[in-house]
Amino acid sequence: MTSSVVTYEVTLEVDPGMLEDVERELREHHVPAILAIGCFRAVRLDRSGDGRLRTTYEAATEGDLQRYLAEHTGRLRAEFTSRFPAGVRVARETWHRVASWPPP
Repeated sequence: MTSSVVTYEVTLEVDPGMLEDVERELREHHVPAILAIGCFRAVRLDRSGDGRLRTTYEAATEGDLQRYLAEHTGRLRAEFTSRFPAGVRVARETWHRVASWPPP
């Protein structure tokens, strides 16, 4: 089953001594601020066994994602970087859902 869902994924490699602080920042400030914008319908935060964090933002359409990227990422990235100027390496990817099981 095809879908127009677009997923924006941000993976953070965090220095071990900072992991709890970065996770708290994501939970309490960064992700709620992003959700409040209204471009994403769901967000998931995952933590790997090796201490990486991944946020997965689900947009209903490509247009919603593009609006977020064009209008909001500069400010939100600057706010996050001001709190964590070092010790966090970020990778970003965009995914387009091709199929899912069971169907929605």
